[in-house]
Amino acid sequence: MSKKIRNTFTAEHKRLLEDSLREKNWKRWGPYLSERQWGTVREDYSEDQESWHYFTHEQSRSRAYRWGEDGLLGITDRQCRLCFGLALWNGKDPILKERLFGLAGPEGNHGEDVKEYYYYLDSTPTHSYMKALYKYPQKAFPYDQLVHENRHRGRDLPEFELLDTGIFDENRYFDVTVEYAKAGPEDILIQITVDNRGPDTAHLDLLPTLWLRNTWSWLPPGPRPPKPGIWLQAGELRAHMHELGSYFMTAGPGPGRKLPRWLFTENETNEAKLFGKPAGRRPVKDAFHEFLINGNTEAINPRPSGTKAAAHYHLKLKAGGSATVRLRLTSEHEMNGKKRLGQTFGRMMTRRRLEADKFSATVIPQDLDAEQQELMRQAHAGLLWSKQFYEYNVEEWIKGDAKNPTYPSRLVGRNSDWPHLMNRDVISMPDKWEYPWYAAWDLAFHMIPFTRIDPQFVKDQLLLFLREWYMHPNGQLPAYEWALGDVNPPVHAWACWRFYKMTSNGETGGDRLFLARAFQKMLLNFTWWVNRKDVRGKNVFSGGFLGLDNIGIFDRSKPLPTGGHLEQADGTAWVAYFCSSMLSMALELAAKNPVYEDMASKFFEHYLRVAEAMNTLEGSGLWDEEDGFYYDHLYHEGTSIPMKIRSMVGIIPLFTVDVLYDDVIRKLPGFRKRMDWFLNNRNLTEHMSCMQREIGGGTGMRLLAIPSEKRLLRVLKYVLDENEFLSPYGIRSLSKIHESQPFVFDSGGEQHVVSYIPGESDSGMFGGNSNWRGPIWFPMNYLLVEAFRRYHQFYGETLKVECPTGSGQMMTFKEVAEEIEGRLLKLFLKQEDGHRPHHGGEPRYATDKHWNDLFLFYEYFDAETGRGLGASHQTGWTALIATLLARGKDTTDTPATMTHP
Repeated sequence: MSKKIRNTFTAEHKRLLEDSLREKNWKRWGPYLSERQWGTVREDYSEDQESWHYFTHEQSRSRAYRWGEDGLLGITDRQCRLCFGLALWNGKDPILKERLFGLAGPEGNHGEDVKEYYYYLDSTPTHSYMKALYKYPQKAFPYDQLVHENRHRGRDLPEFELLDTGIFDENRYFDVTVEYAKAGPEDILIQITVDNRGPDTAHLDLLPTLWLRNTWSWLPPGPRPPKPGIWLQAGELRAHMHELGSYFMTAGPGPGRKLPRWLFTENETNEAKLFGKPAGRRPVKDAFHEFLINGNTEAINPRPSGTKAAAHYHLKLKAGGSATVRLRLTSEHEMNGKKRLGQTFGRMMTRRRLEADKFSATVIPQDLDAEQQELMRQAHAGLLWSKQFYEYNVEEWIKGDAKNPTYPSRLVGRNSDWPHLMNRDVISMPDKWEYPWYAAWDLAFHMIPFTRIDPQFVKDQLLLFLREWYMHPNGQLPAYEWALGDVNPPVHAWACWRFYKMTSNGETGGDRLFLARAFQKMLLNFTWWVNRKDVRGKNVFSGGFLGLDNIGIFDRSKPLPTGGHLEQADGTAWVAYFCSSMLSMALELAAKNPVYEDMASKFFEHYLRVAEAMNTLEGSGLWDEEDGFYYDHLYHEGTSIPMKIRSMVGIIPLFTVDVLYDDVIRKLPGFRKRMDWFLNNRNLTEHMSCMQREIGGGTGMRLLAIPSEKRLLRVLKYVLDENEFLSPYGIRSLSKIHESQPFVFDSGGEQHVVSYIPGESDSGMFGGNSNWRGPIWFPMNYLLVEAFRRYHQFYGETLKVECPTGSGQMMTFKEVAEEIEGRLLKLFLKQEDGHRPHHGGEPRYATDKHWNDLFLFYEYFDAETGRGLGASHQTGWTALIATLLARGKDTTDTPATMTHP
C-alpha cells in the first residue's frame, strides 16, 4: 500500500469497506428516523385524500403510525423496527416535546414549514459518529401563536417564525446536543448534553426514549407472530422482536449520581381520546405526555414492560450550567459483559470523534479556510442525517387493513395506477421534516455531493430507483408520494454518468457494470419520455410542471384553461440533456463492447433532431428571434403562441452542451461511420451547434449544443445581466425585468400574470411553499455552471463574453463559471458586517457564539437579500455547495464531459 493510500484510508474508510463487502453491518443503524410521519400520504386512509387533515400534529402524540415512525434527533435500524429519540419538557409546555413542530400545508401563509431550530453538526458515512443540536425554549412553546399568526398572514408577508415570538429573548433556552458513537455495528453509545443558556436556574425533564414500531395493530385476524416487547431486566431495558433479536439499553446516572426512573407504555393509539371509543385498560402512546404534563400517574404501565419505554431524568441547571447523561444500546450478540458506561465509554466517544475528524480531512480540501471547511462539513452532515427509512406498499395501502378500512374512491384515486410500487428502504430525503418522502429529481442532485463521502451508497441509491418495485412497468420513474405519476426533469441518467466520471480513475476507469445496469434501465425511461411527452411527434416536448412549480403562467401539471397543450422549452431541452447523458454512457460502454456503438448512434442522432426541432420547427421552433430567447409555446388548433416569460425555462437549453473528442471517436469505427454519414447527409440548421475545432496533434473535438454560437451569445446577454438574471447570489429563476414589465396573458376574460418575486411566492400554486418566479435555486445554478465549464473545454481562450453585461469586462466561460460559484458561495460566508446572507439578517447568527457557527441549507434563496427560504434543512441539493467548494482542489470532480479521453 502506497504512502498516499495509507494516509487517506482511515478507520472510517475501513468500516465503509467492511460494510460494502458485507463483512460487518456498520450501516444497520443510523439517523433513519423520520422527523415527520404525520401529514404524509402513506399515513392517509381518508376518503377525500386530504393528508394534512387526516393525521395531524395534534394527533401524532396519541396515534400509532402505520408505515413508519418519527422522533427528535433519533436513530433507528434500517427497517425502522426499534427506535430511539429524545423527549423533553421544560415544565411549561402544553405538549411533551417528542417530535419537531411545524405548520401543516394549509396552515402556513407559504405552505408547510417547521418552526424549530435544530442543526446537523457531524456524521460519518457509517454513522459511527454523529452529532446534532436542538435549541429548546424555556418558556411555553407558542404553538397557538405560530398557527394563528401564520394562518392570518397573506402571501405578501414573510412567514412568522419561532424567533419572531421573542421566546429566545435573554437566551432563555436549552442547547440539547446529542452524540452517537458506535463501538461496534450494533453497539451504540449515546451522550446527551444539556446547556442552560439563560440567565436563571431552569428545570428540564429529559426522557431518552426507546420504542418499537407498531407492526401488530394492522395485522388481519388469525395466527400472528409473537408481539415484540420491551421490559426491565437487571436494571436495564431489554427490547426483543423476533426478526431483529434482542437489544439492551442501559442508562447512566444524571446530576448528583441519581439514576433515572424507567417509564413504560404501549405504542398504541389512544382511541378513547381520538375517536371516542371506550377506554381500555392498556396504557397508550401518549402516556408519558399524560404522566408529565397532566400528572396522570395511572397513564403509565405500573408493570415494567410495554413497547415504549423512557429513562426519566429531571435536570436542574443553574444559569450557564450543563449536564450530561449517557446511555448505551447494544444488541445481544455484541454484549461483552464489561461495564458499559465506565471509562471505556468516554474513551470510545473521543476515539470516534477523532476518527470523524480524520475522515473529514480526506474529503474536505485542507487548503480551504476554517469557515469553508466547517461549511462543507455541516453540508456533509446534513446529507447523512437526511437518510430516512421509507416504506410505502401502494397495493396494501389502497386495500386498507384491520385498523384502516378502505373506500371505493381510493381504488381509483391517488397512486392507484402504481400498484407495483413497494418501497422499503433507507433513502436520501430532501428534508426529513418538510419533505419526508423522496423526490426523484432531488435525489439525483443529492448523489453528486454524496459521491465524495460514500460512493457505494450513491451507487445503490441510483440503481434502486431503476428496480422493478420502483420504476413503473411503462418506464416512468416515481416522482413522489403525493403523485407518483407526476413528471420530474429526467436527470437520473445524468446523475449516473456524473457518478461514474467522479469515481473513475485514469488507469482502470470506472464501474462499467454499474454503468451498463443503469444504461439498460434508463433506456426504458427514455422510451417512456419519447412516447408519452411528444404530443405531435415533432421532437418538441411537454412534460408538465417539471419540478419548476409556479414558473409558468398556468399550472403546467394540469389541463390548460385555453385548451391545447404547452410545447415546453425546458421539457424539450431536458430530453436533449437526457440524450446527451445516454450518448456519453453508450460511448463509454462501446469502448469495451461494440454492441453499444449502435445505441451511441441512436442518441447522437436523436440529440440533433431535438436540437433542430427546438430551433427550426415551423420556422423558429421555440426560439424567439426578436427577443433572442427560448420560450414555451401554447399550441392550440394549429396555432403556436410564445409565452414570452424570460425564465429559467429558456436557460435550460444551455445545459445540454457537450464535447465529443476525436481521439475517442476514431476508436469506434461503427459510430464514426454513422456519424459522418448523418452529418454529411443532413442539412443541419445554422441555428444549432455541431462545430468542430482542431486542438493540435492531428486531433480535434466537436461541440454539441442546442443554440448556435450566435444564439448562445444573445441568451447570455440576459443571463449575465444584473438587471435580468444575474443576482448578487447567483442566477435568478425569473428575470428581474418582469418586476417592472410583468407578463400578462388574457384567457376567457381572465388575466393571468407572472411578475418577478425574489422571495416567497404570492401564489398558491403547488401549495405556495416554493417559488420559481425569481429566487436562487442551487440545482439549476449548478447545472449552468457545469455547462459553462464544458463550453470552456471547447472554446478555451478563443471566445469571451461580457460579464456582467454592460460592464466592459470580458471573461472566458471558465471565469464566468467561477463568478457564479463565488456568488453562490457568498450566501454562506460571513460578510463584512459579520452576517451570512442565508440567515436573513438575524443578529444571533452574527453576534452570539452559540449561533454564529451554525449553517442551514435552505431549499431556495431570496435573489436580492440571499435570505434562505422554503425547507430549512434541504441539505440534499443545496449541499451542492460542498461540491462547488471542492472544485479545482482535486481531480475527483471534473465536469462530466461526454467522452473526454
